Amino acid sequence: MFAPGHIIRSLLFAALCASPVFAADSFHVKVAAQGDAKRPLPLQVDVSVPQSFADVHVVELTSKGIDPIVAQLTKPGLGNENPDPLARELHFVLPASLIGPERDLKVEISKKFDDLTSFRFQDEAGKYKDLLYGDRPVMRYMYEAVDSSNEDRRHETMKVYHHLYDPQGEHLLTKGPGGLFQHHRGIFYGFNRISYEQDGEKKTADVWHCNRKESQTHEKFAREEVGPVVARQVLKINWNGVDGKTFATELRQMTVYHVEGDQVIDFTSVLIAKSDNLKLDGDPQHAGFQFRATQHVPDKTAKQTYYVRPDGKGEPGKFRNWPGNQEHIDLEFNALSFVAFDQRYTCCYLDSPENPKPARFSERDYGRFGSYFATDVSEEEPLQLQYRLWLQPGEMDVAQVQQLRDDFVDPPKVTVEVEDNS
Repeated sequence: MFAPGHIIRSLLFAALCASPVFAADSFHVKVAAQGDAKRPLPLQVDVSVPQSFADVHVVELTSKGIDPIVAQLTKPGLGNENPDPLARELHFVLPASLIGPERDLKVEISKKFDDLTSFRFQDEAGKYKDLLYGDRPVMRYMYEAVDSSNEDRRHETMKVYHHLYDPQGEHLLTKGPGGLFQHHRGIFYGFNRISYEQDGEKKTADVWHCNRKESQTHEKFAREEVGPVVARQVLKINWNGVDGKTFATELRQMTVYHVEGDQVIDFTSVLIAKSDNLKLDGDPQHAGFQFRATQHVPDKTAKQTYYVRPDGKGEPGKFRNWPGNQEHIDLEFNALSFVAFDQRYTCCYLDSPENPKPARFSERDYGRFGSYFATDVSEEEPLQLQYRLWLQPGEMDVAQVQQLRDDFVDPPKVTVEVEDNS
């Protein structure tokens, strides 16, 4: 089990798990003071709920002097497994207007929210699955099976990835096949220099370009949960070599928060080796976890692209890459500011200190950026990762992006209190 930085460990979690089942019809979460920076704050709290909450998904948080906050209960996410049948994650977004002092919030079952707008999935069977908030498109998972009928179709279907829509749901802000560097697509994770042993042979693979018939293939939707606050999709994906044999299996979790006007996605991955001596490696442009903006950027607006890094705002049209820029390594964050469809957006890439290091970063003015690392993976010790993408319209400065990263890896502490009414 691993603990991604943004998961808030309740101080009473262990005690609650070991306690008898509670008959309470409410419980409390106390959120520590959050500082003065005004921004929405997505929070995830581990809790063992009272029995009365066992089949509840939507709850309300109340406190004197504030409007009720909608919250959502989900099963524990990937890497946060717990055998307790009442173990849950409580998800809510603390509005910017409430940021500041400590908050004591009462968690209650409520029927007020039965008609709330919620996330939902919509499947174009065998091709892609959309995530919508009400009727607004949010994200699209591209999972069509590899089609080897011709080379063009194979390149279109050789790997899975996610598209991201703008916050209004009008345009895809990420790129698919074709265009400049067709192997860069959407929100993507892979490596171009992979070595392993299988069937007594030493083998190599590149699941970034897939030029020798390697592939990443969708195997199943392992779990999906939706509600008014958060949507979660857990996918089983096979990484396959030149010979078509699977050398690693990945569980990939996409957790999407509803933050009005913004797009917030937590990417979690557990990669398990199905071969011996598996080593992942690559180069800054073709490995790791990366984001590729829409083809609209290289076609029309690349010279307006700039990056916001921990050391300041970069110049439009200029970018950094390791190893040419030796200091472009182990960044807490990087942010791409780009123009598409007559609107400027900033996409923040927030790294976790628990991810493998050194993390070597790469940028391009056409809107592809991210980082990679080299590591060994085994069946006994899977590779576990956590990143957050935060995209919003307009420009952001260093302090704003740094605050989002701090919220991700070191959020305010939350304690949980349950009263026994039995």
